Amino acid sequence: MASETNASHVRLVGAFAGIGSGLTKVAVGHGFDTIKTRLQCSPPGTYKSAVDCLLKTVRNESVLALYKGATPPAVGWAAIDSVLLGSLHNYRLVLVRHGLTETTPGSDVKRLTLLGHGIAGLFAGWTSALLATPIEQLKVKLQLQLQRSTADRVYKGPIDCVRQIVRAQSVPGLWAGFTGSLAFRSNFFFMFGSFEALMRTFAKLDGTPYAVSIPMANFLSGGLASFVYWIMAIPADNIKNRMMATPHNQPKLSFSATSRQILAEGGVRGYYRGLGPTLLRAFPVNASALWVYEGLMRTFGAEKTRH
Repeated sequence: MASETNASHVRLVGAFAGIGSGLTKVAVGHGFDTIKTRLQCSPPGTYKSAVDCLLKTVRNESVLALYKGATPPAVGWAAIDSVLLGSLHNYRLVLVRHGLTETTPGSDVKRLTLLGHGIAGLFAGWTSALLATPIEQLKVKLQLQLQRSTADRVYKGPIDCVRQIVRAQSVPGLWAGFTGSLAFRSNFFFMFGSFEALMRTFAKLDGTPYAVSIPMANFLSGGLASFVYWIMAIPADNIKNRMMATPHNQPKLSFSATSRQILAEGGVRGYYRGLGPTLLRAFPVNASALWVYEGLMRTFGAEKTRH
């Protein structure tokens, strides 16, 4: 009875666990993200490859340049993942209450279907886009500043970046690229659907010589699911980042106009710029983040949607 009562209210446990996930992502992955963003948004021919981008960045600006724009994500990813994973947990519970369930093999316990996990991920992605868009816009604009000296940069830091955007475009300007963010974050359908499918696959190994612990299954499933996510999401990520990279004193580009621009410049391959460093980054970042998140959820005694 107590669990039913709790399930009828918004649960905050996922939001607290999401903070740990977000901080983990920044610590492990921001350097990879800087390389990806520069490959996606710099003029064609600026860098020959991800390795060339890395070497030029370190040579011309120092190793610390890999963490340009890290302040917004450090605060932002904690907040974004708090919203993303907090809403994910609540959407899962809502879908369970509304019957999108199946019987767990070998028992009478009901669990959320794979489709349900995907739908919860989709809704969570859309919910998080409201907060993620302004934070990611600051990150992209700061990452693309190639000057070594702060005095030579257009934006002296995240607060100055906000000030200039609001002065030129008013407050809604902080949400430039929102349609790109929605398209990009729709792919959390694939992330959390595949994460659950992988967790079920690892569960089938119980009692065999290949059995893995639940934390290790969380780690492996998070890393492998991120490959599915990024292969599906990278075209929208390119469009989103191009939209956000538009200088604050220039007219904002629409999703369709940006898509056409990328296609005209690089063909279909243009939508996949940055995929290499993204996949290199994806496994360690997401494996670590979901290991932290799932571990905290168990520690906090969160309701189960998987059995």
